[in-house]
Amino acid sequence: MGILGKLFDKKICDICGGEIGLLGNKKLENGNLCKECASKLSPWFSERRHSTVDQIAEQLRLREENKEAVSEFNTTLSFGESTKLLLDEEKKCFMVTSARNLQEANPDVISLSQVTGCDSDISHYRSELKKKDEEGKYVSYNPPRYEYHYTFCIVIRLNHPYIDDIRFRLNNSDLKIEPPSGVGLFGQSAVTDPEGYARSTPEYKKYETQCSQIADILMQGRLRESDGTADNP
Repeated sequence: MGILGKLFDKKICDICGGEIGLLGNKKLENGNLCKECASKLSPWFSERRHSTVDQIAEQLRLREENKEAVSEFNTTLSFGESTKLLLDEEKKCFMVTSARNLQEANPDVISLSQVTGCDSDISHYRSELKKKDEEGKYVSYNPPRYEYHYTFCIVIRLNHPYIDDIRFRLNNSDLKIEPPSGVGLFGQSAVTDPEGYARSTPEYKKYETQCSQIADILMQGRLRESDGTADNP
């Protein structure tokens, strides 16, 4: 069979046994996966191409069992905007999802005991603000003025059957902060430390506090689960 024939050769999904349509094959380490079965995998799973048929079958089995955990999940704490970290304090578990219909999305319900670490990743960049001159051209202010953009991310590391880590944004869009404009006595900017000013604003501190709260809750919950004191006063 030529190369063209192999390209259009019909393939069978090694999970469900169904025929895989053209361009619908998702390669596994030792087999093939159809789009329908691939859609049931965890959204936090990234090792599909390096997974065996048996590993994928086991994940899908666990994902099917996860539906019952979702139905019993009771959110007591929530962090984030578009993507949320939802916590069930009574059952000592959490999920991270942007779905509105949890039962349909089947987000992974993860035990606090599976958390091995939690860090915040705050990134930023600045963009110069400009004004129009008399000719309608955009020119720099004197001294230059900048707007600072901040993104607050959470990275949760796990000891989990198929998820190594979860990374998600707390703020749906960049937090934009413009330090006050103005000139000091000697012609310098009125704000000598604009990044320090940005970090001191209530908006920045709100997200910074959420990052600390999430890390404390997940890590303290993990420690209580690990030493068996979760239910003790």
